[in-house]
Parts: sequence; structure tokens; C-alpha cells
Amino acid sequence: MFAAAHYAALAVFVFSCWGYGRALLGRMAPPPRRDAGLEAAMAVALGVGLFICAFQALAIFGAFKMGATVALVVAGFVAAAIQLPSWLRERRALRANEPAAPWTYFERVAMIALALVALPALVAPLAPPIAFDELMYHLPYARQVAQQGSLGIHDWLRYPWFPYNYNLLYAAALQVGDDVLPHFLNALAGALSVVMIFRLGILHANRLTACIGAAIWLGLGDYSNALIDMGVALFVLSACVALWWWRESEPGKPAHGGMRWLGVAAFCLGVAAGSKYQALIFLPLVALFVIRHERRPQAWALVFVCFLIPCVYWYARNAVMTGDPFNPIGARVFGFTEWTPADYVQQVADVRVHAELPNALIWSVFFAPFSVLWKRSAAVRAAGWFCLYSVVVWVVTSRYPRYLTASFPLLAAIAAIGWQVLFGWAASGVRRMFGAKEKTQDAGTVATGSMSRDTARSGARAGDWVLVLLLAVLAAVSVRQTAVKVSMVSITPEARDAVLRKHVPGYAVMDYLRRTATGRVYQIALNEAIYYGPNPIWGDTLGPWRYTDFGRLSGGDLARKLGGLGFVAVVLPDSVVPVFSARVDFDKYFAVEYEKDGSRVYRILPAAP
Repeated sequence: MFAAAHYAALAVFVFSCWGYGRALLGRMAPPPRRDAGLEAAMAVALGVGLFICAFQALAIFGAFKMGATVALVVAGFVAAAIQLPSWLRERRALRANEPAAPWTYFERVAMIALALVALPALVAPLAPPIAFDELMYHLPYARQVAQQGSLGIHDWLRYPWFPYNYNLLYAAALQVGDDVLPHFLNALAGALSVVMIFRLGILHANRLTACIGAAIWLGLGDYSNALIDMGVALFVLSACVALWWWRESEPGKPAHGGMRWLGVAAFCLGVAAGSKYQALIFLPLVALFVIRHERRPQAWALVFVCFLIPCVYWYARNAVMTGDPFNPIGARVFGFTEWTPADYVQQVADVRVHAELPNALIWSVFFAPFSVLWKRSAAVRAAGWFCLYSVVVWVVTSRYPRYLTASFPLLAAIAAIGWQVLFGWAASGVRRMFGAKEKTQDAGTVATGSMSRDTARSGARAGDWVLVLLLAVLAAVSVRQTAVKVSMVSITPEARDAVLRKHVPGYAVMDYLRRTATGRVYQIALNEAIYYGPNPIWGDTLGPWRYTDFGRLSGGDLARKLGGLGFVAVVLPDSVVPVFSARVDFDKYFAVEYEKDGSRVYRILPAAP
């Protein structure tokens, strides 16, 4: 029932998104190459983007309340119900006009393997929040917006000035449900991307390629948290799909028939850029692609307006209030505000520490140009150039794998083609090996020609067998991961507490403070648990509440400074206690109030002026 309730809530939201997105797509010329599955996924993605814009507008004016959220969902649901019959008729007509070819044995096996690969993604969202970043600022920010019904600058968070488009969905989820529901909205972004990659693979390659690409992206995605990387990936991919539909539109129609698709692409990029700064790196590539085919001022005006609608608020607010539209990333150019140069250096160093190679499943992307699909399909080549650009920019900038997530869907699709090239070469090697053996046999026998044909066919199928084997390995790994994900699902409060105490350092003391604290609380080295503490809670390695600003004070001076700022308690892990308690007169001004699971709460005692 726990899973059914959450999936039912997700289904209602998806249907509502489809209602809004379908209404928008209905005002456009149909894509040149029709595909009902791809168009449905695009409609849901556009609906998600429209919801984000609506939530943003409500929050700007302080009207982002539960009633408004429910009203928007209900309106979208009604719109979807009205459009559903006509969509079903259109879908049947498309199937009648283009009947699908029968599925081969290899394709059926690949589809079964893909379904098994999807199992962990179906279970993972049911776990309670335990990921570092979702507990440090994604969910705390969403909870604050949900409670206040408005947007604000919360300097107790590590990144108070970030664009938070996708987090507004999490705020809406917290208004109507529990903190597991945001996981489903993160998973929705991944699921829509999987559908798009699968349908794109069928349109521009074949079913086997589609299954491999979808399986790789499923394996790369993380469906168990409330981060926003997969949301950014969804809208970057949606922008690429819309761009290609615009590119393929017939030039004889008004405004080149697909001008509105250009606006949709810009809108999707705007939603992505309003969710994470990393999405801005795609703007030069997209601008270059568009300017090759369109230079009219009215077209570019449409692009700028559609791009700015979802994201201009965040950048304009930052520019007006701090002088840095990309705060704090642009500090070296526009000047420092909450962050100091030392904070900036520390953040860059942290990114470099996490630099490593991305998942090996996408390395085959560099072999895609050797595929016959690369030569046949302009869409495949365009996706390949996108992948190359993404990887080069990533190598030059961060080399942090999570910062490449926005490109992972298309990287997975092109990597699937690369795997086929590699396994095709392996199959050719098998054929040559068998051919060499045949030459040693009696050339005068009638059976020789027949054997040659048989072994050639066997070698040709060897590549398919190896591909299926790869998917089978992925499926086996996924089955094992599913068991792990199931163990994380917590239906009862007792089970939830047990999971959180095991996986979230400091959860027990944070939960205690959430229930008992009567004033401000300062935390040290427990950033990954602040979501479960009082709301808000102060203290961080960066920003205006950095630990170093309090680190060199004596016990009395520290108590006076914290008490003057309204703090009543300090919480920290046992590993930090020796450093903290070594201050002069520490015991006179701080007393242990609560201790559990390797963390402590110190009550701040009255200090003399």
C-alpha cells in the first residue's frame, strides 16, 4: 500500500502534466517523423516545465500554497481527461499507417533484460532521504518554500542564491505528501529520459540499439534521491529533441513550419538553466546550431523570450541584489558577497577531489563514428557532436562525473551504437577465424560452400549474442541492486528511524533537537543531517555562518557570540568534540544536553557580558 499510494500520486501528476503539455503541443505543427511514445514523453516533460513556471510565479508573489498546488494539478487532470479520447484515436491511426515489424528473438531478449534493469529504479524512490546533497540543501530549501509559500534568500543554506526551478516541484510534493514523494519526481525525470532515448533509438537506429541505450541510462541514473541532475538532463534532452524536430520541419510551411519547436527548445533550456548553472554550458553549442539555419531577428527574439521565461527571475534577482547573476560561481568576475575568496578556493578544490572518469558504460561513445548509422543518419551525427562537445567542456572544466549527468542520456544512446561497433568487430574476427579454418579443409567438397555460408551467418549473429550478453549482465546486477533497494524501504516509523540512524550520521541528535529546541541551533560537521534538524539550522564550511569564524574563540567568547546571535545549542559529531572542547573555559559555558549515535548536543550556558 505504501508503494501503491506513492505511485498513484505520481500517476495523477504525470497525467496532469500530460494534459498541459498535450494542449501546448496541439498548437504546433506535428513533428516530421511521428512517434506516439516520444510525443507523449515530450508532452509530459513540457507539462513538468509549465508546472515549474506556475509554481515559480506563485512563489514570487507569496501565493505558493497547498490549495493553489492542488488546483493546478486538478486543472491539468481535467485537461488531460478531455484530450485523452482524441489522442487515443490519433495513436491508433498512426499505428495503422505504420505497422510495426515483428520483434526478433534478440530484440525480445533485449527487451526482457531492459525490464530487469529497470527494477531498481522502480524500488529506489521508496527509500527515505539519505543522500548528502538532498539533506544539505535541496530538501531543506524545498521545505522552507513549502512552509512559507514564497521564495526567499536563506543564508543558512550553503547555496542560498542558486536557481531552484526543479526544487519547486519538491516543495509542492512536500505540501501534499511526505518526503519520499520528491524522490518520485526525480525518478520521473529519469523515466521520461529513458522513454525518449528508447523511442529515439527506434526512430534513428533499431530496437536493439534502443534497448542498449535505455539500459545504459537506467544504469547511470540515481532514482533514490531528490537531487536535480536528472531533471536538468530531462530538459536538456527535451531541448535537443525539439531542436531536431525544428531542423527537420518542412521549409514551405508558415514560419518554416517548425518555428514554434525552436521556442519549445529554448523554453526547455531555460528550465534547465533555471535549475542548475551547468546547463548554461550548452548555450554556445545550441546557438551555433541554430544560427547555421536561422538568422531572422524575429526568430531569435522568440528564442530569447522563451529561454528567459523559466529562468530570468533567478539571474535577475542575483544581479540586482548581489551584482553577480551567477552567485556564487561568478564571484571572481562580479565580486564576492557571502562567499570569501577562501570559500571559493575550497569549493573548487572539493570539485577537483571528486574528479574521476565517468562510468565505463559510456566510453564506447568514441567508436560510434565507425558505425553505418553514423553515415546514414544526420540525427545520430548531431547527437554525436553534442556528446563530443559535452565531454570536451567537462574535461576542461570540472571532470566531476555528476556534472556530466545532463549529457548522459544522449551519451548513453550514442554509446549503444559504439558498443554495436565494437561487438561487430568482434563478430568479424569470429568470421575471419572460421574462414581461416575452412581454407584448411578439402576445397573440392560440395559441403565447403554451404559451411562458408553457415559460419558467416553464425559470425554475423555473434555480435548480437554478445550485446544480449551485455544486457544480461546488466540485468543480473540490477536484480542484486533491487534487493538492496528493497531493504531501504521503510514503511513504519520504527523502520524509518532505524534506516536513518544507520545511514545518516547525526540523525538521532538532529531529530531530538527538532522536537525540543526552543531557539537557534548551530551545527558543526553535520551538514548531511540538517534536513532532520530544526528548520532552519545554521553552520557550514562556506558562507556567512562558516565554522572558521567561530573557531578561534575561547569558551566564554564563543558562548557570548553565539548567545548574542540567539543560539541556544551546538550540535557536533564526537570526532570533532576534542577540537571543540579544548577551548579555554569551555566547560564553564557549554554542557552536554544529549548524546546518541556518535554525536552530541551542547547547551550554551549563560556567559558574563
